[in-house]
Order: sequence, then structure tokens, then C-alpha cells
Amino acid sequence: MATAKYPQACKRRVFFLFLFANICQAITRQIQYSIPEETERGFLVGNIARDLGLDAKELSDRGIRIVSPGRTQYFALNYKSGHLHTTKRIDREEICGQEEKCILNFEIIVEDSMKIYGVEVEVTDINDHAPTFPSEKLVINISENAALGSQFPLLEAQDPDLGNNSLQGYKLSNNSHFSLILQTSVKGKQYGKIVLERPLDHEKEAVHNLIFTAYDGGDPVRSGTAQLHITVLDANDNAPIFSQRIYEVSAREDLPLGTIVVTLKATDLDEGTNKEMTFSFAEITEKASQLFHLDKHTGALTLIGSLDYEDSALHEIEVQVRDGGGLLDRSTVIVFVTDVNDNAPKLEITSLISSIPENSPPATAIALLNVQDEDSAENTEVTCSIPSNLPFLLTKAYGNYYSLVTARALDREQVAAYNITVTVTDHGTPPLSTSIVIPLEILDTNDNPPHFLQSIYTSYLMENNPRGASIFSLKADDPDCGENSRVTYSIIEHNISDSPVSSFLSINSETGTVYGLISFDYEEMREMKFLVKAQDGGSPPLSSNVSVTLFILDQNDNAPQILYPSPPTDGSTGIELAPRSSEPGYLVTKVVAVDADSGQNAWLSYQLIKATEPGLFTLGLHTGEIRTARFFLEKDALKQSLVVLVKDNGQPPLSASATLTVVLADTIPAVLSDLSSISAPVDPPSDLTFYLVLAVAFVSCLFFIFLLVLLAVKLHRWRYSQSGTEKFSGVPVSQFVGIDGVRAFLHSYCQEVSLTTDSRKSNFGFPKGNISNTMTSHQPCEINDPFLIAEEIANSNGDSANIQVKSCYQIKGFSLYIFS
Repeated sequence: MATAKYPQACKRRVFFLFLFANICQAITRQIQYSIPEETERGFLVGNIARDLGLDAKELSDRGIRIVSPGRTQYFALNYKSGHLHTTKRIDREEICGQEEKCILNFEIIVEDSMKIYGVEVEVTDINDHAPTFPSEKLVINISENAALGSQFPLLEAQDPDLGNNSLQGYKLSNNSHFSLILQTSVKGKQYGKIVLERPLDHEKEAVHNLIFTAYDGGDPVRSGTAQLHITVLDANDNAPIFSQRIYEVSAREDLPLGTIVVTLKATDLDEGTNKEMTFSFAEITEKASQLFHLDKHTGALTLIGSLDYEDSALHEIEVQVRDGGGLLDRSTVIVFVTDVNDNAPKLEITSLISSIPENSPPATAIALLNVQDEDSAENTEVTCSIPSNLPFLLTKAYGNYYSLVTARALDREQVAAYNITVTVTDHGTPPLSTSIVIPLEILDTNDNPPHFLQSIYTSYLMENNPRGASIFSLKADDPDCGENSRVTYSIIEHNISDSPVSSFLSINSETGTVYGLISFDYEEMREMKFLVKAQDGGSPPLSSNVSVTLFILDQNDNAPQILYPSPPTDGSTGIELAPRSSEPGYLVTKVVAVDADSGQNAWLSYQLIKATEPGLFTLGLHTGEIRTARFFLEKDALKQSLVVLVKDNGQPPLSASATLTVVLADTIPAVLSDLSSISAPVDPPSDLTFYLVLAVAFVSCLFFIFLLVLLAVKLHRWRYSQSGTEKFSGVPVSQFVGIDGVRAFLHSYCQEVSLTTDSRKSNFGFPKGNISNTMTSHQPCEINDPFLIAEEIANSNGDSANIQVKSCYQIKGFSLYIFS
């Protein structure tokens, strides 16, 4: 039943909680009950649910349980009604012995809130024991000459009850020779002695039988009796006497067996057999009889059993000495057992959580520990600790309970599991300790995004790569575990050159390997920048991006392209003019070429691989400039054919060639006279063609002779027609192209000229011109070519006063005139 103090203390505690709710935590309450001893099993102690302010229906859900470390479980909790009842018969004397107050302590733990409530149950005494004597019969030998007033100690009765229920006094049956006096022992107990009131006479009455009664103060009163058998002895006038009325000694509980605790001393003034003394136990408990042995001759009290301070801190023994005449004396031996630190502290896990998430807040409870030490004084004072390098705290919760909580936020990526060693050490000498290991697993949360191994990725790819081939790989790590560390890759979509990046590249979502979907061309695209995202499989998922730059490397896949001279499309050959009076180093023309590649693949070099007159011209290796190497000689051919090879510096190198015809002439008439002999160069026949020509040469010989004769006739007529034409001097050096047998100037300079009959004798002066751009369109033009007009005037033999240009066309950069 709850004591009356409990409601008042609870009210004060509730008031204190509301007053200081913002600055302190609730203090764990202690509940007190009181029950009488010897109650039967199932005796109702109190309503624990009501006293704790809990709903009885919630007891099992909240994990409420009773804990009594190291003690017998005397109580149980009814989870349906909330009542606390006994589990067995409770004997106060068996549990607490002679202690004035018998308290049974245990704790009630609420699992879901990790709260502890102390419970004290006081077991009150009832008068369930009657006083008893160690022996039902006591024999006392008294000499007949014993002096009046002599005292003889009697048996001491034992009553394990307390207070009024314990021993209250003694009574002695009526006898004229003896009376009873009561005395109090060191421990406050009463014991009786008989006093000789009248002289004894062995001859008249040798034996006296009395009844010695002990009674308690219970209701009803209980009593016990012992029979006193008094024998009257003859002629022993002096009884032995102990040297001390009380022997007090201290003995350490770790004394070895066989150690003499104390040696009793007694004296007897008699002589002979009456002086022979023997020592014996007058009164001793069963436990003490197993620990001590008394030598009847020497009086040495020897240790024969192991002392244990925790079992009993004091042993009181009644000893007596008897002489040969039957006289005796009694004394008390009190052995105080001193404690030594012979019990290591006990550490017990009351509640435990084996795993917590890594994002648990500080002060998260992990375990509830109970510490017990059976020693006393400073030997029972303990210190509970854990290693200082761990992120945990060990705090005292209530009594001998300690709470293990987190000190700060945990990080599974740094430490995935802990083995927490809890050590409890007492303050004894030497100190004893006990350790236990508490395993704790840290559960992962998705708190780390994927991390790329590089902050920026740069990759190089040779152009003309095969489609679908891998280009490079990315790697991102995630220190989380399980699904939180599963990384998937994707390319963040955006446009490159008005096209989505997904049309150029793809990525393997599991491995991070990037593939090219097209064959890249360096000349079209030289670099590509895009972002790759790595995302884990957590919930919610975390991700990170990295910038990737892909450089396209050039391959030598483009041959040089010759811009000038432009390749002919009608079989004609470009013609350059060089005056015969040119000095060495004279710039005749320049071959212009470009290469669509870059780097060394676009480094061009020029080579003169074929010339009509080797050594007549030089070609700049890197400039492409064709210059004269020496003065022209009369024997040098009018038409010089040059083949120029343009080659790049790639591996393997690519090349292109151009064929130029250089005409050596100082004046226009000299050029016109030999112009008919200029024809487009013909590539030399191959060896196979040469052999075929030889094979048919004999058959076609007559045909060739006929053609030569016909050509000679035509040439003779043409020269005759030219004999009346005036010579032109000062004609500027220009460039010619033969087109279908029609002679025409290259359109370097075009000047409108009006010729009359009187002007036929005038010299036409043309300024020297440079190479101009060629044109490819066939369109009419209004530009007069002076040289053609002059030639037509010469052929007209002066029949017409004015010659008019009927039409003019530009064909691939050349001017063609038609006269009327």
C-alpha cells in the first residue's frame, strides 16, 4: 500500500516541474509501500499504474518492467490491472535478520521513455516467532560452599522478531534457594543469572530442578522454556575467571584459514583438579560454528572458514571456562570483520539499442546500465567511464544506473560501427574493475552526393572516329552504402551547333562510358563542351555535375587544294609569260594552295617535279614562287612546261599537282608567231601505251606523213597572210590560254580601243599587268581587247575604215571577241 507521504511528495514534485520546466528535466520519483511479513503469494502491494500516473492499458505497450539486479524477485506487475503483488511468501527475518528496518528495493523501467522509478517496500514485523533456548536443558553445578549472592549465568533465549515482538524478559519458577536477576548484553539484549539466596547443602538436597521461561511482548504473547538442572557439588570454593569480560577483535575478511583470531585467558585460585580449566562455546550461531574453532585446552580461537564481510560484518560468540570442580565463568567474544576490496563491480545492461541512424540528434539514448558492488565504504564507490575518443557520453541517471548517449552527430562514412567499452572501477586498494563491450551499428542515410574523381574532365578524340565507339569514361564515387551509393550517369541536354548534345554523344548510365554517335570532322567541329550528371539511388536522390571538354584532333584527311593556277575544266593549260630579257630571280608567277587541315597537316611545301629546261626556273619550297634561275638563251625553247607538286606535312602526306606553261617572249608579234605551236601539255604515255604505239607504228606511218604535209601547207599560208602585218613593240607581258584554236589574251587588262585606218601604223603600248582572278561564267562583256583588234585590222588589209567589235565573251577568265 502506498504510504501517506507519497501523494504529498508527488504534488510538490509536480509543482516543481511546472515551475522549472524550461530549465531542468523531471526528477525520477521514488514510490514507497509497506506490507507485513508472512503474507501469502499474490498479496496486493499497491496500484503502481495509478501511483505513476499511467493508464493500466498502456503498461504492456510502453514496455514497463521490474528490475532488481542481484536480488530475488519478490514482486510482479499485473499489466491488466496495474497492481503490484507478491510472488512468494516473504519472511522478514530471513531477508533482513535483526535489522531494525527491512526495505526491499527495486526499480521500474519505462522502456519507451527510458525513465526509471525507484520503489521501496518496507516489510513490517509480526510476532511469528516465540523465544527459544539453544538447549532445552541446562545443567549447572554449584558447590555447596558457594557464597550467598553468587551468580550463575543462564542460557540466553533467541527471538528473531523486532520491537515488542522480540524477547522482553525471563521468569524463573519459584525456589527458596535461588532468585533471578536480569542483565543487558553489549548488543542491548537481556540475559538472566540465578543468584544464590540461601546456602546449599549437598547432603540435604543434591539436585534442584527449575523452569526458566523467556517471553516476548507480542499479541498474543509467545514464550519458550528451558529446564535448569542444578547439581550441588562438594568442596570447590573458587570458580575460574576470564581475564576480560568482553573480547573484541578485528579480522580482515581475507585472513587465511588456520589463523588464530584471539586466545582466551582465565584464572582459577583452586588447586589440583579444581584448577584444571577447559574452554568451550557457551552460545554460538550455526554460521559462526562453521567459521571458528575453540581449543578447549589453550583457549585459542582459530579461523576454520572464510570470512565474508558482505555476508556478515560481526560475529558474537559466548564462551565459557569450566574448572575441574565444575565451576565456570562466561565471556563474550566479538569478532569485527573488516572489509577488503575482494569484489569487483558488476556491470549489467538493462536496456540496449544495437543500431541508430547516422543523422540521430545528440543525446540519443543507446543503453541503460546498472552497476553493483558488494563491498562497503570506499570499496563500493565506483567510477564508470568510456574511452574519451568516442562520440558518446556516460551520465548517471538514477542511483546506480548510468545512461549511454551520443555526444554529437555521427558519420557512418567515417566510422560504420563502434565497439564501446564501458569500464567500471571501484575506489578500493587495489582497485578492481569490470568491462563490457557494447556493439553499435551506424545506419546509413543519404547525406553524400556522388563525387567525381576530377573537377573538370578533358578528353581528346581523333576525327573520323567509328560511330558507336567509346570515347572516354567518367567515374564518381559515393561514400554512402547500399542503394544510396548506386550511381547513375546522364548527359545534361543542351544544344551544340543548333543540335541537341544527345545527337552527338551517349553515356552508359551504369559505367559512365561516353560513346560517339557520329563520326566527328575536325574541319566542322573542333571542340565540344557539355555537363555530365551523377545521381545516387537515395531517397531523395543527390547529384553532382562535372564539366567535360572534348577536343577533336585533326587527321590528315584533306589533300592540298590549288587555288592558282585554277585547274582547267576544258583541257587547256594555264600560260605565263616571261620576257627573255628577265634577270635571274625574276618572279614569273606564284602557285597558291591551301589545306583544310590544321597544324602540321596544313604545312605545305612546293616541289618542281618536271620542267622542260631543268635549272631554268626555281620554286620556293614554302612560298610557291616560280622565279628565273638564270638568263634566258636563244636556244631555250619558247614554251616551257612546269609541273609543280604541292605536298602537306601529314602522316601519310597528301599532295596535289599543277601544270604551268611559261612562254618566253619579249614582244607581242613574237608571241603571236609562235602561238600556234603552243598546245596543252599531254601527259607522257605509260609504258604500256608506248609499247602499243610501237606495235601499230608501222601501220599508221603513212597516215602521219599525210597529216604533216597538210600541216606544212596550212602553216605556209598562215605565214604569208601575216607578212603584211605591222610589227608591234612594247606589248606588255601577259598570260595566254589556248581555247579551241582561238588566240586570246588572259583577262589581266581589258581596255576599250577604237581603231581607224590611220591608227594601224601606230604602236600599241600596253602597261604591264599582274595576275588577276579568273572567272568561270560565260557572259557577254563590253570590254575591247586591243591586241585582237589590232590583229583583225591587220588581216582586213585596210578595206575598212573602222572595225567594230561585234561581241565579247569571258570564258574561264579569258576574253573572246567576235569582229564585224
